[in-house]
Amino acid sequence: MSDFKIAQRETNNVNVLELKGYLDAHTAPKLEEAFQQLLKSDRTRIVVNCRDLSYISSAGLGVFMAFIEDVREKSGDIKLTNMSTKVYNVFDLLGFPLLYEIFKDESEAVKKFNDKK
Repeated sequence: MSDFKIAQRETNNVNVLELKGYLDAHTAPKLEEAFQQLLKSDRTRIVVNCRDLSYISSAGLGVFMAFIEDVREKSGDIKLTNMSTKVYNVFDLLGFPLLYEIFKDESEAVKKFNDKK
């Protein structure tokens, strides 16, 4: 099993989570914890950069579903970026493009948040 890491940073008042490795049932709690910390701090403008995400399982997808409503209730959103074709196909198969804005590039997603001001 490959490792999973999350790097967190802020750019232009948007919180960016960079995912790396395999997001599955064993590693999903790390992503849950990252979302919980952001929500606790009322930081709900979130971009998830999937550039280095190699794999996502249904457990990983479940984390996104578990938090999107809470984030949107606080006038925020979760935008997804930089997905490989393999990862995008998993999101697409389950209808995520209808629920989430997915961008090719992180800067586009950050700009979208800041255009709403």
